[in-house]
Amino acid sequence: MSADQVLDYMTGLGREARAASRVIARATTAVKNKALLATADAIEAAADSLIAANALDLQAGRDNGLDEAMIDRLAITPSGLQNMVEGLRQVAALPDPIGAVRDMKYLPSGIQVGRMRVPLGVIGIIYESRPNVTVEAASLCLKSGNACILRGGSESIHSNRAIAECLRQGLEAAGLPQQVVQVVETTDRAAVGALISMPEYVDVIVPRGGKGLIERISRDARVPVIKHLDGICHVYVDDRADLGKAEAIALNAKTHRYGVCNAMETLLVHEAVAGEFLPRMAALYTAKGVELRGCERTRAILPEAIAATELDWETEYLAPILSIRVVADMDEAMDHISRYSSQHTESIVTEDFTRARRFLAEVDSSSVMVNASTRFADGFEYGLGAEIGISTDKLHARGPVGLEGLTSEKYIVLGDGHIRQ
Repeated sequence: MSADQVLDYMTGLGREARAASRVIARATTAVKNKALLATADAIEAAADSLIAANALDLQAGRDNGLDEAMIDRLAITPSGLQNMVEGLRQVAALPDPIGAVRDMKYLPSGIQVGRMRVPLGVIGIIYESRPNVTVEAASLCLKSGNACILRGGSESIHSNRAIAECLRQGLEAAGLPQQVVQVVETTDRAAVGALISMPEYVDVIVPRGGKGLIERISRDARVPVIKHLDGICHVYVDDRADLGKAEAIALNAKTHRYGVCNAMETLLVHEAVAGEFLPRMAALYTAKGVELRGCERTRAILPEAIAATELDWETEYLAPILSIRVVADMDEAMDHISRYSSQHTESIVTEDFTRARRFLAEVDSSSVMVNASTRFADGFEYGLGAEIGISTDKLHARGPVGLEGLTSEKYIVLGDGHIRQ
């Protein structure tokens, strides 16, 4: 496609999505659930063709030199397919936020004023590699009454087209227009530029992918963006911590999974317990193959640790590498977090209730925890059922973004011929 053709194509998708958004916004919970469950049935029925389409993407990826981590994210396995199906059914079982009214009250004028939860409208989602995101994003947008335009990576085009057909069947079974969920067919990168520049058709953009993609979207978008750039997460072990709890938390936060945004990247340890705690942790991390990088005080206790640089405190490793700093007290720990955190997730391990309260109040991140692993910072673990991503912004959503994060509120007023005096 030429640049003009791509723009015309994307404008057409936007126009159709805007029209479809009005239909899905008024759809009943039963109709939306019917579409979700019918899509789940369609994916089950099309399992063989979906895996065959994915095989084309996997072969193309290997031919183009994709690394094994990318190939792993790209692959649709039978268990992954079943997870898609179960995910759709779980979203169907979630409470529908749309139309919920709160805080209705009579005012002295006699009118009633309250707030009603409503969809955002049209959501554009830009993502890389993982075809399962197509299903997750579509299901959350549909249940929250939004139309969506999904632009997956070129490496997953065959998989996404096959999934899009299942989504089309699900929408049709519920009597909804197929334009409620549209998957961008072109792999031309100009499609991304067009999608993020159509505020007349798109209400919000959600990028899911590497830092480079998200930085570009945030810089160039003319549409509001829900996003996070880095996951530089911290665990602070206080001198009043239960070291047994601290050991389990610090090990899980780093080694449960390395390549995720809620993995701990920096461990902060109070000087009073560092001499006892760090050798215990070093043995556990070494057994897991984790490379340790520490401040001078850390290296005095752990000579095997590599000297940490300023860059280490600023880095989201997404790998078996951990920065460690010994601090004088909780204030120094919070100062470090304030300077280097990406405002994703921080945790304190302490048995001191007053310090825990202070940490919760003063640490400015989208998730702040007491005596728990940062790995819990996830929509499913928070009881949201699913998430479309994590937001470290302060407007409009913050933390894991589930169904409610894809909605807004409007004021509603009930009168009976009332006029302002």
